[in-house]
Amino acid sequence: MAKPLLEFTDRGIYCEQGKFYIDPWKPVDDAVITHAHADHAYFGHKNYLAHHLSREVMLYRLGDINLRTIEYGEIVTKNGVQISMFPAGHVIGSAQIRVEYKGVVWVVSGDYKTDDDGISTPFEPVKCHHFISECTFGMPVYSWKPQAEIFTEVNNWWRHNVENGVATVIVGYSLGKAQRILQNLDVDIGKVYTHGVIENTNEALRRNGVILNPTHRITAESSKEEVRKGIIIAPPSSVGTPWMRKFGPYSFGYCSGWMAIRGAKRRRAADRGFIMSDHADWNGLVSAIDATGCECVYLTHGYTASFTRYLNEIGFNAREVHTLYGGEEEDDASPQPSPKEREQEDNPSEVSPNEGDLEGATKGGII
Repeated sequence: MAKPLLEFTDRGIYCEQGKFYIDPWKPVDDAVITHAHADHAYFGHKNYLAHHLSREVMLYRLGDINLRTIEYGEIVTKNGVQISMFPAGHVIGSAQIRVEYKGVVWVVSGDYKTDDDGISTPFEPVKCHHFISECTFGMPVYSWKPQAEIFTEVNNWWRHNVENGVATVIVGYSLGKAQRILQNLDVDIGKVYTHGVIENTNEALRRNGVILNPTHRITAESSKEEVRKGIIIAPPSSVGTPWMRKFGPYSFGYCSGWMAIRGAKRRRAADRGFIMSDHADWNGLVSAIDATGCECVYLTHGYTASFTRYLNEIGFNAREVHTLYGGEEEDDASPQPSPKEREQEDNPSEVSPNEGDLEGATKGGII
């Protein structure tokens, strides 16, 4: 039996023929990166390959790395193995990695969503023999509303808060959720203010040519009364900190796919919970896997056991594998900020380019 083109190792997904890893979590010579979240793009590799729109965010987060970037559909050949990238729809710059050798095609999806969020390049199914997929929300209870409905709720809530003199704080991760929120707010209601780590990410994306709606970085000089008239986009790590409390009275809304589960809003002490994820829901996962026409699908993180059973029951050849990838970045299991990061959150204008953002941090063990 021929050796598989891609293998699951203790360093990451490895292509022996091409001598490269995809989203490795331990230092390697050649790393191909699906997207810039911290559970997929680690520091310490000698060489990185990623999509062009991930460039500035990766440099902001990882510092001076040897990074090559390519466009969707562009082919790079390593030792006879063809590597190309296709849109994953997860966040700006996210990519599925297509690997081909001697007519055999594997696709590593990274994280993905099938709904068009209006800011990320929409997901594109890629035909393959083997498909490596997440299943963060691989249960029928997870079914996302149309985005327009979600933001009607968000904008109505914001407008109500302004009319009642209450500050509005909406929480989402600095890469992905923050830009999605920003681009879908009704800016006729007021100005959009940002926490320092979110504004740093916005600035990196703008350097990469991404056009975003105007934002205003919150600094020590920001007027509390003026900020109250707008909306504040903040990262989850700022919840419950003195930085957030200084805007009181405020109404705090949390954006997460986990809000579909009863009690999630209460556990996060949020006033409002908006069911919004940058991962595919149940129907999205099934349709995406089916569209590949794959002979075998490997499930890396999320509801791997139950989703594997379901796919096998309906005729797929599905297998469960173990990796260090996370799921929805704002999982309850996310690590707490360190004292240094807490201090930076209290002084967001002082956050340095490579500090202060806990987004996508590894959940601390094999799933």
